[in-house]
Amino acid sequence: MSDPKNYSAPPDLLRDKVVLITGAGGGLGRALALQAARAGAQVILSGRQKLKLERVYDEIEAAGGPTPALAPLDLTTATAVQYDQLAEVIDGEFGRLDGLVHAAALLGDRTPIDQYDVPTWCKVLHVNLTAPFILTQVLLPALRKSTAASVIFVSSSVARKAKAYWGAYAISKAGLEALSAMLAVEVDNQPNLRINTVNPGAIRTAMRAAAYPAEKPESVRTPDSVTGTFLYLLGRESHSESGRHFDAQ
Repeated sequence: MSDPKNYSAPPDLLRDKVVLITGAGGGLGRALALQAARAGAQVILSGRQKLKLERVYDEIEAAGGPTPALAPLDLTTATAVQYDQLAEVIDGEFGRLDGLVHAAALLGDRTPIDQYDVPTWCKVLHVNLTAPFILTQVLLPALRKSTAASVIFVSSSVARKAKAYWGAYAISKAGLEALSAMLAVEVDNQPNLRINTVNPGAIRTAMRAAAYPAEKPESVRTPDSVTGTFLYLLGRESHSESGRHFDAQ
């Protein structure tokens, strides 16, 4: 097996694959969208801000990648109708979904539990945990139509090792790992569908800067440097990997 941390995707790894990435307007989501398109995927760019998605769309086209699709969706306010409409559009336009990467997330507050703002707690848990659950649920029919579909939940080290003041963010990531593990067991009899989590580690994003304002950005890796593990899990070499947790660094 290739080392996922150092995986180098061949140019045609994801050729003719349809991959939806949330949080695609910036940070890890943007890096994954660019790399997946470079590997031949037709990427569905999903995120809250359409302008940012359009910029990534232009970057993919300028690099000669397959024409992406835009699927703006604000996970803080999305309704059941909007989730269902997205699923219907994907099924109608593409007939299947080969990959789903949940890269969108909110940091919330870095504060003690006894001082944590309840509305912020609810918002973070909704965006980071409930929304990925809903999106996965409505897209499972399209994923099952793929010959080799991969769902990737983005986790964090704080999901596995308790750290003070990480509040709703850490709880949401721990919940995602539980969701991923449970779903993997439930679909174990469906060999065309695999479910995994990836911890990207410390990377240079706006969220990282907000969490560690005193940290020098150049002291951590760029998002594009940790995409190998994700590409490995989206590609053919990981066909037997499901129900696992991976560290990208």
